Amino acid sequence: MSSAPDLPLCVTCGTQYGAERRDCPICDDERQYVPLTGQAWTTFERLRGSSHRGTIHAQGPGVLGIGCEPSFAIGQRALLIKASSGNVLWDCQAYLDDGLAALIRAEGGISAIAVSHPHFYTTMVEWAHEFDAPVYLHNADRQWVGRPDPALEFWSGDSLALAGDLTLYRAGIHFPGGTVLHWSGDPAGGGALFSSDIINVIPDRTHVSFLYSYPNQIPERPEVVEDAAARLEPLRYDRLYGGWWDRIIPHGADRIVQESARRYLAFTRG
Repeated sequence: MSSAPDLPLCVTCGTQYGAERRDCPICDDERQYVPLTGQAWTTFERLRGSSHRGTIHAQGPGVLGIGCEPSFAIGQRALLIKASSGNVLWDCQAYLDDGLAALIRAEGGISAIAVSHPHFYTTMVEWAHEFDAPVYLHNADRQWVGRPDPALEFWSGDSLALAGDLTLYRAGIHFPGGTVLHWSGDPAGGGALFSSDIINVIPDRTHVSFLYSYPNQIPERPEVVEDAAARLEPLRYDRLYGGWWDRIIPHGADRIVQESARRYLAFTRG
């Protein structure tokens, strides 16, 4: 595996930058944070040393989770969606080595990568180069790209069809380009929505939450949640995959999202 030579990788959020810098704009933003110990950096090469290893675990019908142990940055994990039109990597995580790449190729490789929002950009360019796959990002979040590259494809508007049964939707929660992915052809037959923390799965799995900033606990603006709920209301999906390991709603997810939006709006609007 070839990679960019020693490009800086933020230890706190996992974002790789294309040039040396002292600050991490993503961590300086109020939707993330700089630790009390200060900004710290590593590199893609050092991350792939003996301190971490890649992991793959099943997360649902036709869905594999990809991460590393111990977890890195905010604990991001990616999801490999084994669609009939070709495997799609949903979101990204920083760790990738030759062994992990070989395991993914044994599952059919990656035909495209789509990322929900900047906190999951991590080393997406490394992944794009390794699998010769385009990365789809919403243009509203272009300013947060730390390492520009021709593999990055920016889309605009409220939806983008990746394949016959895979469509990206801009929800606009958490970030203006905050994106979810709808899979109408999942093997279970009920449809699936991949939401990261644009729509966040809470511990009891009976509701979801909507925040502008999760670490700093800033609520999302009610009009943004209302618009997102209206945009997603026509979609049918039984399962919802959140942004971290096993944060999954297995049944009735489309109803839960709409009920949660109504509850949120009732509380925030009094």
